[in-house]
Amino acid sequence: MNTKAPVIRIKVECYDGYRGAETPRVIWLKSRQIEIKQVIDRWLDPDFRYFKLLGDDEGIYIIRHDMNTWDWELTFYREAPK
Repeated sequence: MNTKAPVIRIKVECYDGYRGAETPRVIWLKSRQIEIKQVIDRWLDPDFRYFKLLGDDEGIYIIRHDMNTWDWELTFYREAPK
């Protein structure tokens, strides 16, 4: 039985540092563009780099970068408080 949470593939524009695509600056959810206001946290896993982000819509996003396939995925979203 597969117990993994579903993920959504996304497009990410990054600041390119000396290690290549380092810091997310813009994420795209289909045709919706979200500018990143703040990188709240980041951490490493054996196969992924994770980023917890604050978007210009005040939403919180957790995205991950698969270091084997170079795909980006949205793993968590919390809408801004109203």
